[in-house]
Amino acid sequence: MAPPPVEVRVTRDDDGIVRVAAGSAGPDFTRAVLDVAGAVLTWPVLGDPGPPTAEIHDVGRAQQWLWAVYGEGVAAAVHACATGPLTGTGVPVDPTALAADAARLGLGHWAARWWPASHLDGIPALQPDLLGLELAALTHQCQQLFDASTDSFGDFADVGDQPDDCAAELIEEHRAALDPLIQWWRAASADTAQQLERVLRLIDDAADGAGLDGPELRRLRSVLDRSSPASTISSDPGTLFARNDGYALAAGEQLVAGGRLIARGSGTNDWRRYPPGLVDASETAVSWTARALGARRQFEVDVVAHSAAPVTGAPLAAEVRVNDGPHTRVALARRDDMWTGRADLDLPPGETRPRVELDVLLPGFDPGPGPDTGAERDAIRALVRRRLATAALPVPNDAPPHGSSPAPFLAEIAAATTDEDY
Repeated sequence: MAPPPVEVRVTRDDDGIVRVAAGSAGPDFTRAVLDVAGAVLTWPVLGDPGPPTAEIHDVGRAQQWLWAVYGEGVAAAVHACATGPLTGTGVPVDPTALAADAARLGLGHWAARWWPASHLDGIPALQPDLLGLELAALTHQCQQLFDASTDSFGDFADVGDQPDDCAAELIEEHRAALDPLIQWWRAASADTAQQLERVLRLIDDAADGAGLDGPELRRLRSVLDRSSPASTISSDPGTLFARNDGYALAAGEQLVAGGRLIARGSGTNDWRRYPPGLVDASETAVSWTARALGARRQFEVDVVAHSAAPVTGAPLAAEVRVNDGPHTRVALARRDDMWTGRADLDLPPGETRPRVELDVLLPGFDPGPGPDTGAERDAIRALVRRRLATAALPVPNDAPPHGSSPAPFLAEIAAATTDEDY
């Protein structure tokens, strides 16, 4: 018996925004987001994959991809909802391959922002140049989603005359990984080589269309013109994409020597309050200690740094609240593998069990505290571990290109097969 068709609901808001609702929304870090021509698409990262939810602000521009992502029925319903009295209707979805490619591209950008890299939890970081090149290839493959006046993905936005010139920006930013990527392809096993070749050919096509040049791109075109990628070079991506960050975990080192210990505890590590690449994503990465130094009461904050965290230039801070009092900001500085800071406390004499609320944030970026999302953060870690376990396994050559679960990215395969101390 065939499963019932998936339906989405098409509605129009008072402000003219047409919404294609495909499911409930969770916290922002559990959603993959993609800016496309005339709309924003979102997918849930947790749970079963399905069609995206869309907020369409320009129906005319969105029509170039609506039919391919949702099917002709939804495209027609969106047009009717935008131009007529229709206020809402359920419509079956009939997607093409573009829907799966778009979902994969959205997931890749989610990984670039929300991947919970943690030495404490044993979750390796993704190599950013490797992920960036695969996102360039996927962006080029999904160029139907974009138009000349819509450049997506925030930091890469730059109006141009290419429908997917974000791909060109990504290639330029991450071209340092092109030579290692070519070496990996030339020596990879058949199951990985197919994915590598597809990515490399898309990058070559995108670069050619955007008029990009350079020694790395010329070497890529030369290699792709040959009949066989065979090579005796090592295919270990851990060697090719080694991260020389010098990270050595030294948790437990005290910021202040001496003094009488009053209390210690852990804080909350809410990923939404700072950009990626600053703090280890573990729930145990944030800790505090209260000490008595003579008549003074001092509060010390220790936060385990992300392996790629900058040594200077990031004004990271801790927000502290003691015994339901006012919130206090404590500036944090990078010291080896830790962010550390301290401040004087106003504690009653004899206090040994202060109630402490502690969170980490980046002023100016911080959206403010939200509802507790600890369960969702745990679910994200479980998802990432499953994806890494899958990435470590060989993929059969006859695996379907658009399975129910998005296939591992090359950066996930490299992370899963790299022998590092996680």
